[in-house]
Amino acid sequence: MPSPLGTALITGASSGIGATYADRLARRGYDLILVARDAQRLQALSERLTKETGVTVDVFPADLTDRAAVRSVEARLRENDAITVLVNNAGIGPKGKLLEDDPDYLDTMIELNVVAVNRLAVAAAQAFAVRGRGAIVNIASVVAYIPERFNGTYSATKAFVLNLTQAIHSEVSDKGVKVQAVLPGLTRTEIFERAGGSIDNLPPSMVMDVTDMVDAALAGLDQGELVTIPSLPDSADLTAATAARLALGPNLSHNKPAARYGVAGA
Repeated sequence: MPSPLGTALITGASSGIGATYADRLARRGYDLILVARDAQRLQALSERLTKETGVTVDVFPADLTDRAAVRSVEARLRENDAITVLVNNAGIGPKGKLLEDDPDYLDTMIELNVVAVNRLAVAAAQAFAVRGRGAIVNIASVVAYIPERFNGTYSATKAFVLNLTQAIHSEVSDKGVKVQAVLPGLTRTEIFERAGGSIDNLPPSMVMDVTDMVDAALAGLDQGELVTIPSLPDSADLTAATAARLALGPNLSHNKPAARYGVAGA
């Protein structure tokens, strides 16, 4: 019997953050569609979660750097009315500093972290708005707020995810659709090894366990947060930063340059 909660479609579900979301959402009673490149790991996760929770778990192998594969996942989002949650998690990190990175690899990063995320988030927003319910969880990163401290292309992709989430929220918040951007800090996953580094080289006090990160993110979703930063002690800091950003609004577009520039027409 289908779950009354519906089905959660999770990208990048074979390990790390995605696999942890799969575990947590299955234990909440959601059926699952697991999307990732590694079919063998997806199948093993599917079998374990089915045995432990009794939910229905479908495996959907797909390489989301391939636009045809992205469109196949998009079609599932649009056509399957049982889907009520999208966890847009698939992504890759940088191999090092921007000046030392491979431009072709950076293009692949943009394809996965931006193009695929955008396509699936928009598809889910459009489908869920028509159905009158649903939740979109986009996994960004705290580097969206501190681009000076990280690889520029990677931080730019995560700033895109944050902005996209905020903009989607403005269009669907009155249509029964919840939207959340999750901004983890350093998290203990395989992403560092895949990029040629090691989590063990980072200060332990800065690295959060992936289960803690996902549990905090889900608590934030339950609380209706638009932006969740699991390690941020005081949400008032984020509220203040948002208020400061919005305060710029009235002066971002005028028909004359600001007088401080001293140019003609001011």
